[in-house]
Amino acid sequence: MQVTVYGPLRSAAGGKTVDVAPSGATVRDLLDAFVARHPSAETHLYDESGGVRPSVRVMVGARKAALDDAIPDGEPVKLFPAMRGG
Repeated sequence: MQVTVYGPLRSAAGGKTVDVAPSGATVRDLLDAFVARHPSAETHLYDESGGVRPSVRVMVGARKAALDDAIPDGEPVKLFPAMRGG
């Protein structure tokens, strides 16, 4: 599945659009597969305890998706990293 990434995830992934092959069909599976393929993205998506950072956003189609939401075939996916700073 193709994922459009933003912010520092572009550097970690080497481009704006990347292919990710999750082992399951949920947003959580997608994030895990993305980090497995692009390990330098881990600190942008997960906190020190291994949980997904609260400010990480995944858009499936035109809606914000929760971690356990399924990603329907053919839906565009956008991944926004945690925002830092003040």
